[in-house]
Amino acid sequence: MRFPYGIADFQTIIAEGYFYADRTDRIALIENAGKQLLFLRPRRFGKSLWLSTLENYYDLARADDFERLFGGLKIGQNPTPLRNRYFILKLNFSVVDPSGDHDAIRRALFDHVNTRIEDVLIRYAPWLGQPASTRTMLSPACNRCWARSPAHLTSSTC
Repeated sequence: MRFPYGIADFQTIIAEGYFYADRTDRIALIENAGKQLLFLRPRRFGKSLWLSTLENYYDLARADDFERLFGGLKIGQNPTPLRNRYFILKLNFSVVDPSGDHDAIRRALFDHVNTRIEDVLIRYAPWLGQPASTRTMLSPACNRCWARSPAHLTSSTC
């Protein structure tokens, strides 16, 4: 049995046969707990893996993988009605470069957010009924902003 030390990707752990302590029965409890949740746990205590598990469970684009990923787990035997029902926007602020002046940090943050939004629009294009081109999905006003600067899209003036 291999232990997934340092691996926080649910798909990798399941696909490569790493040990996984099945706590997926708690998904139903979380759904009933309320709308705002805060996960407070010490470092190296599974927060990222748990979020990856939830991402895979709720992601509409991963519905075809549900049986492969969750079939052998507790939640796979009794899934909730909300499984694979949501668009997932995953932001990872640890990749945003915090060096430089205020404008450089702001630009790095906007670049990350815009890239992730583009990824979501492309990933979920079949459900949105739109072509997988970000620019064609934007409103005419935002297309003008895009022409000036894609980072401008997240500013309050767009």
